Amino acid sequence: MQVTLRPFAMALVQGDADPPPASGRLSFRTPRWLALLFPFRIVSLVQVADLVLALVLFLLTLSTVSDWNVQAARAHEVNPAVPGPVPMWFLYLTAFGASLPVALRDRRPLVAWRVAALLMPVSIWVAGTIGHTDPPYVSTVIPAYLLVLYSVGVRCDRQITVGVWLVSVLAAWIVHPNSMMLVTVIVTVALLFGYNVRVRRRATDKLVVEERRSQEAKSAQAVLAERARIARELHDVVAHHMSVIAIQAEAVPLKAKGDPVQLEAGLTEIRQLSLEAIAELRQVLGVLRDQDGRTDTAPQPGLDRIDELVTNARAAGLAVLVKQPEPPGRLPPAVELSAYRIVQESLSNVMRHAPGAPVAVDIALNGEELLLHVVNGPGAEPGAAPGAGQGLVGMRERAALLGGTLTAGTVTGGGFEVRARLPIADRESL
Repeated sequence: MQVTLRPFAMALVQGDADPPPASGRLSFRTPRWLALLFPFRIVSLVQVADLVLALVLFLLTLSTVSDWNVQAARAHEVNPAVPGPVPMWFLYLTAFGASLPVALRDRRPLVAWRVAALLMPVSIWVAGTIGHTDPPYVSTVIPAYLLVLYSVGVRCDRQITVGVWLVSVLAAWIVHPNSMMLVTVIVTVALLFGYNVRVRRRATDKLVVEERRSQEAKSAQAVLAERARIARELHDVVAHHMSVIAIQAEAVPLKAKGDPVQLEAGLTEIRQLSLEAIAELRQVLGVLRDQDGRTDTAPQPGLDRIDELVTNARAAGLAVLVKQPEPPGRLPPAVELSAYRIVQESLSNVMRHAPGAPVAVDIALNGEELLLHVVNGPGAEPGAAPGAGQGLVGMRERAALLGGTLTAGTVTGGGFEVRARLPIADRESL
């Protein structure tokens, strides 16, 4: 029983409509000079149209029922058995029944329908008493009621809409059974049209929400990718320079043997390496410090700075041999940066794990690929034990981002090698 009566209760008393939609294209801002005369800064064209239509319906309805009242007065004078005119306040209530629901339908559609349903008996009684219409409906009340039904379908859930439909159909059957089928069809079309608009709007809103979530997910993925890139850059810069600085700091006192000149030269070299490390760190972190979102435009290291890596490695005690038979030409910046970082990380690993080892660095072009081969022999003295660092992982990620490959492993005799293949896209030769 409760399930059966619930639609009626929701429609007549308990239910409420969805909040009005946010202001969109059918809205405009009022000029500031109208602020004192017109308190609303944002005006909806739909509401303005409803107010104008409500005023028109009020005047038309009042004019129509007033004419009926005059005719009823004349007919009553001729034949006292004919019902005479009705009090004027019934005429005003009929006019309000056609206009007030239209004025309320955009902001409070369910309230507008309840007002229309409450005043509908007055208009039916007026139409039947002095209008003598068949069926007993005032013509101007019909479009107003259909507009309100449409608004209910758009802004109310299905249970409320079903309750409104049931009340309307039952009322039509009670008032005029002969026109019940026609009224049922018209009421159903109005409510279904509004409910269809509601379903489409909700589907559109869900699509917008999903698109926004997709954009947020893409933005979050981009942030994670940028963090990974910065982490790789920081690892490569810190690992290489700090390894060289640590080895130099240990070797300089031994090489100087109390000679102030050699000690000063060694400390100067350590200072220069520290400044280079700080400069590269600033370059990597520059984009994070820029509050305006501008990226750091300083040039990234490339193959032209391989000699600097080799010089630093030799100063740290490595015997490095570089084989670069042909100038590679101008390669894409991403390829050059990745090649530089792979060689840098490879030399850093040799410094940490095989101090004093001979190292061969081979850089070559093979068609549209840049080939890197860094191999070292056993160290002259014990190095640090292999740890859980991210050096090899970072090198593989750099190669994979370019669509290339990187392999690393031990070689016969106790050494280690790194082989990388980096595809070259959109290469521009000098």
